[in-house]
Amino acid sequence: MKTAAKSAAAVLSVHGEQITVTNPAKPLWPEDGITKLIYLEKLALLSPYLIKHCKNRYLTTIRYPHGIGDKSFYQKNCPTPKPDFVHTAEHGGIHYVHLDSLPALLWLGNLACLEYHASFDQIGNPDYAAEWVLDLDPTLQDEPRIMEAASIVGQLLKSLGIASVPKTSGATGIQIIVPLAQPRSFDELRQLGQFIGDYLSRSHPQLFTVERLTKNRGDLIYVDYLQHYSGKTIAAPYTPRARKGAPVSTPLTWDEVNSGRWQPADFHLLNIIERLQTHGDLLDSAPPQQLDQVLAFIASAKP
Repeated sequence: MKTAAKSAAAVLSVHGEQITVTNPAKPLWPEDGITKLIYLEKLALLSPYLIKHCKNRYLTTIRYPHGIGDKSFYQKNCPTPKPDFVHTAEHGGIHYVHLDSLPALLWLGNLACLEYHASFDQIGNPDYAAEWVLDLDPTLQDEPRIMEAASIVGQLLKSLGIASVPKTSGATGIQIIVPLAQPRSFDELRQLGQFIGDYLSRSHPQLFTVERLTKNRGDLIYVDYLQHYSGKTIAAPYTPRARKGAPVSTPLTWDEVNSGRWQPADFHLLNIIERLQTHGDLLDSAPPQQLDQVLAFIASAKP
């Protein structure tokens, strides 16, 4: 493989901090024409939304030093050396980046951190969740039924009096997010997720499964309620993904889901800013939810 000639480094002045951009012409999504400099420009525009949903969470990034066609690795511990404006949060012996500023985000972007995965647990509060998430994970790489599946889940939640927001994972799946009016234990929410998953797999056995082993799922869509737990992560809202087309994890309206006209790959780095200018942060479209009645019903239905 030929190595492209390095371009001269540039220095950005952001909020009073100096950030050196090494090799700004390096192609990160080569087929989409996205260089490191273009990527950093997009990150800066995404920053109010991406930082909002990563702040106060333990951050895991995925780094692609030579772009998406080359080797990658997960980064949990903060890279070193780090500048003073990059803050960290220690948990379980790991010093995670606390993504709380634009300079910190651009510093990570220069290191070719192309994906940002936020912990479900909040910094310093490992036992309680601020939102509840159901992850619809297709078994097939190309799953044309994913929006149909999301629509069914949204309608079920609505019938239970639960408002929610769908978002693409940025890969092939859809995540259903329910903001909470008060912190809930992960164990409570896992019971709710199991209730929903079991109901969906019984009522739509040709579409949904709660089978954990991929080899046993056939072509069914996995209702993953187990992922939502302390110590686990989610592709953060508005994170880019290191896939062809530079998709971005994007909140949707239920009308978009129900129409069946969209697929997760339709939202990407080259159009997400225009969408945000039109729609704003759709994760704000559902008010925080009280789940007392649903949780009480599940508890009373246990044998």
